[in-house]
Amino acid sequence: MPEISDLKTKILVIDDDRVIQLVLKQALQTQGYQVILASSGRQGIEQAYKHHPALIICDWQMDEMDGLEVCRIIKSEPTLSTTFFILLTARTAVEDRVEGLDNGADDFLSKPIEVNELKARVRAGLRLHQSNQQLQKLAQDLQIQKQLLETELNEAADYVKSILPEPMSGLVTINSRFLPSSQLGGDCFDYYWLDEDNLVIYLLDVSGHGLSAALPSISVHNLLRSQTLPHANFHQPSEVLTALNEIFQMDKHNARYFTIWYGVFNRISYQLTYSTAGHPPALLLSHSTNSSINIKQLITPSMPIGAFAEVVYQNAVCEIQPSSKIYVFSDGIYEVQQADGSMWDLNNFINLLERYNQQFIDLDHILEEIKIATGSKAFTDDCSLLEINFSSG
Repeated sequence: MPEISDLKTKILVIDDDRVIQLVLKQALQTQGYQVILASSGRQGIEQAYKHHPALIICDWQMDEMDGLEVCRIIKSEPTLSTTFFILLTARTAVEDRVEGLDNGADDFLSKPIEVNELKARVRAGLRLHQSNQQLQKLAQDLQIQKQLLETELNEAADYVKSILPEPMSGLVTINSRFLPSSQLGGDCFDYYWLDEDNLVIYLLDVSGHGLSAALPSISVHNLLRSQTLPHANFHQPSEVLTALNEIFQMDKHNARYFTIWYGVFNRISYQLTYSTAGHPPALLLSHSTNSSINIKQLITPSMPIGAFAEVVYQNAVCEIQPSSKIYVFSDGIYEVQQADGSMWDLNNFINLLERYNQQFIDLDHILEEIKIATGSKAFTDDCSLLEINFSSG
């Protein structure tokens, strides 16, 4: 028996010559195939739609509708596109074969028919049809898996957004923007009152993107929010960073490190104690006596969390003037590729804040001004931005 001899394998023969119909039917039935006959192009198309054959043998030269038109119509139907199509013809010129291939034919069978060649071409055609069917099923399965994965990633992204804090108002007003580069990113931030006098504010940025960056970000968030970080006084930023560095060493966390800016504001003294671990400086904006804007970079010398085992993190303290504001952000806010291929940088961001701060309506306005300044339509890296306003009374 031949390689493919499945009674369920359907072959459609389209030919207006009854003798050729019978010759093909007899030769193919002896091989175990189910043969369906059609005497015209239109009848062949109807039978193809009805039976979905694995292979079609169609005469090129027929009245009313020739084999090329039948082939074009069959191949344009998505459910029949993988059906192997053999044109039966006495034409041997190269340009004829090219025309047939351009119209969707997969192979040719010469007249007069040689039975052994017929059987061989049918076997080869069915093997290719079977491979195409398997590839099509694989593509469908991959598409289903892709949709499931996208659904799960969207659910995970919704969870990450749900754990981020709502805007804060009162003595301290805080607004934020969170723009991951994909469904998930490595940025995370939080702010809340440790007690009635001390407000903690932090923003961290895990290296990389996607789920592998989001997971450690969430872990850090949960540790800090639950205040279960061992051997750390959460009122002392340097102690918090030291404890985080002990837990999140790169060799134990899939080679991931992260940067963080962590500060504690005391509402009685109006002092901010802060410490950084490889993170961009927060920017303190305050008014000078001549009504200009002073910008101070709040940063301490440090290394990212997880990069080295023995790191000393330091606290710094600054006075907060009433009516001043602080911007805390990840580096995605300023590491933006400009239209000429060069990178925007931190100094450009600082200059933008200095020039336009009086005009900014909200954080969306800042983000829009960055896009205008850089000529970029979107942020390519994870991007987070906090604006902290301190009340004048």
